[in-house]
Amino acid sequence: MAMCWCCGEGFPDARKVLGYSLCIVCGVEHAKEVGFMRRSMVQPINKSTPTLITDLDMLKQLNPKRTT
Repeated sequence: MAMCWCCGEGFPDARKVLGYSLCIVCGVEHAKEVGFMRRSMVQPINKSTPTLITDLDMLKQLNPKRTT
């Protein structure tokens, strides 16, 4: 029985073999948090699809009014 690193509860070893380190309940909560963070870092670009911002320098390059 593998142990969840978030809540300390046990979960099946088959889930651990698949690469998960969280139980199902904690995994769902973690996925919601990550999804919310990714939605909040998306920059809409004119005549293009929204772009995920992963670097502050990338965001600075997208600003057309930036002078320096």
